[in-house]
Amino acid sequence: MAAEKITGHAKIETNNFLMIVLILLVVSVGGLVEIVPLFFQKSTTQPIEGLKPYTALQVVGRDVYVREGCNNCHTQMVRPFRAEALRYGPYSVAGEFVYDHPHLWGSKRTGPDLGRVGGRYSDDWHRAHLNNPRDVVPESNMPAYPWLEKNAANAGTIQAHMRGLRTLGAPYTDEEIAKAPEEVKGKTEMDAVIAYLQVLGIHRK
Repeated sequence: MAAEKITGHAKIETNNFLMIVLILLVVSVGGLVEIVPLFFQKSTTQPIEGLKPYTALQVVGRDVYVREGCNNCHTQMVRPFRAEALRYGPYSVAGEFVYDHPHLWGSKRTGPDLGRVGGRYSDDWHRAHLNNPRDVVPESNMPAYPWLEKNAANAGTIQAHMRGLRTLGAPYTDEEIAKAPEEVKGKTEMDAVIAYLQVLGIHRK
């Protein structure tokens, strides 16, 4: 009895290598069609009105925030749902994050979203909270970060960091970069983190 000749779609389904190649091709084309147009839409590439790049101290604070893993437990993206908008404020839009490299949107909320935390609490509240969260939020399971008060903010690499951010689109001037070490000098990591937290979400209330 002669073997049945395999043709058409069955030929693809019975050839593992061909199936894998075609799947990768389809996924790649589909991904490009979805993603590439976003690079040319003003709503995703232009900063919202009033948005400014982080100051030198805020850049240092953001680095400490990432180093300590704060973004592992706190998102910075209010999703477009009524319950979230009522709790945190207006939902996040792409234009808020054009100067963020990398983005810290996150997906895990062991703690609350911080996308709109800027200006909600005083500097003293943040200082107490970072030193011992349970002093201000008794039910908190957040770890304490008392060493931030003792560590000096790193002024040694801030200029190189800001130059790097400028190549990615942050409109820093030469004068701002030159003054950066002086802005950070004498500040602690605690000061820097608080400065960073206090600017989150303030441009869209």
